Amino acid sequence: MILAKIDPSLHQEKKPDWIKVRLPSNPVFFSTKALISDLRLHTVCESAQCPNRWECWSGGTATFMIAGDRCTRACGFCAVDTAKPLALEEDEPQRVAEAIRRMKLKHVVITAVARDDVKDGGALHFAKTIEAIREMDPTITIEILTPDFNGKENSLQTVVDARPHIFNHNLETVERLTPLVRSRAKYRLSLDFLKRARELAEVAQWKMSTKSGLMLGLGEKEEEIFQAMDDLREANVTVLTLGQYLRPTPQHLPVIEYITPETFDRYGEVARGKGFAFVASGPLVRSSYHAADFNPHEA
Repeated sequence: MILAKIDPSLHQEKKPDWIKVRLPSNPVFFSTKALISDLRLHTVCESAQCPNRWECWSGGTATFMIAGDRCTRACGFCAVDTAKPLALEEDEPQRVAEAIRRMKLKHVVITAVARDDVKDGGALHFAKTIEAIREMDPTITIEILTPDFNGKENSLQTVVDARPHIFNHNLETVERLTPLVRSRAKYRLSLDFLKRARELAEVAQWKMSTKSGLMLGLGEKEEEIFQAMDDLREANVTVLTLGQYLRPTPQHLPVIEYITPETFDRYGEVARGKGFAFVASGPLVRSSYHAADFNPHEA
């Protein structure tokens, strides 16, 4: 059992003062919520209990989660339900595009649950969603956050061929903690996955940035964080997010340490010094938080 592998004396349950989330009051929050409900869509904002959903929805943005809200994996950090998935909905790409049209987004983030039950891991569904968005508005910047598709080259090729502007796949944690934190995923496979995505885009002469993220506070050591940064740069990743792990339920991995904002600032400077083109580092930073702050067309 996950929790049995961690010394209970190391747990830190009380959140520090710098972990603060304001409740919604902006009417845009409620209209965004209603729109998502009306179009029968899922967002990682809700399914993963993102602490920034109040801010993002109040600003009229959301990270759409395609391929359902049931994941085939049971990662120790993630609040998304693990259950037998339902069939993929053929009209979902068009519904996502319609939501983006109504919200007048110029930068959109699309993620998905892991679909190990589907032969291609849901890669074609990603591609169809990208195509539907581009058909609706070819000027939109499209960022995707994908599972590893079990490392299948054909699945990766399918997604890259759809030409997203930003390809994100999260490393999530350092190499030593990966078996504990990420169900079925492998640290080196994820690095190779990111490297191959960039190489495939270059072969197709498509300018595509690659991005990844780490959660901190799971018991990693500073030198391990810096090694993960080096490994990502070796894989030619140019965009990095660093955020605090927050425990969604008592059944998930405990927080070992709350990293101070000052330490996050220092880690951000270290990452920039290692050559990342864009770094977002802070306690409440998540993969898609203020994603539009990075413009791949200017990178």
